[in-house]
Amino acid sequence: MNSIRRRLLIWLVLAYFLLPWAWWLAERGRHPQLETLPVRTANADGIPGGPVDVALVGTREELIGAMLAAGWYPADPITFRSSIGIAASVLLGRPDLDAPVSPLFLFGRKQDLAFEQEVGDSADHRHHVRWWLTDRSEDGRPFWLGAASYDKDSGLSHLTGQITHHIAPDVDAERDRLMAGLAAAGLLARQFQLPGMGPTVNGRNAGGDRFYTDGMIDVGVLGAGDQPPG
Repeated sequence: MNSIRRRLLIWLVLAYFLLPWAWWLAERGRHPQLETLPVRTANADGIPGGPVDVALVGTREELIGAMLAAGWYPADPITFRSSIGIAASVLLGRPDLDAPVSPLFLFGRKQDLAFEQEVGDSADHRHHVRWWLTDRSEDGRPFWLGAASYDKDSGLSHLTGQITHHIAPDVDAERDRLMAGLAAAGLLARQFQLPGMGPTVNGRNAGGDRFYTDGMIDVGVLGAGDQPPG
């Protein structure tokens, strides 16, 4: 029995810690121009947030066109009116397809673009992704970093007590879902992975929500000419 336990422990350590780290380290050298990019978001107070887990290569117009074609709605900017709208959506259980998302920061600035897919009849549950334009390029085209997560409910921040959404811990599932949707819609010319923050089993975002990840960034190269529909 002890032998079985030892073998199980060895398998767990190899499969979930050592091998993911080895893969992460091996991938670091494949795209040296992207090595120094940030791998984790932060809130306005500088508290570390969730991981950067997706990236797209393409122009702003191509990114917007691809997200729309894959069924994502642009999130409204945060204003008094949009804040009232999302509050009403959560409290009254009515749809708000373009509800605002809170600002997160990379490069000292909030997201350039944000998109979401509502689940059910309320903004209480939704898939969402934020995008930041970087100063790097891939194949001579703009390189965007993103952070995807799923809002499973709303409540008070575990760290600050402010009203916020709480994310589901499996952020890799959201990353994979987003990229699979773009690929299924025929919007990606190719895909590859980059090392992100590294394997993490008990991370916490800026709201205190737990998350876990293999620490990789899925990169999609958009087909040229993916434009928003008229």
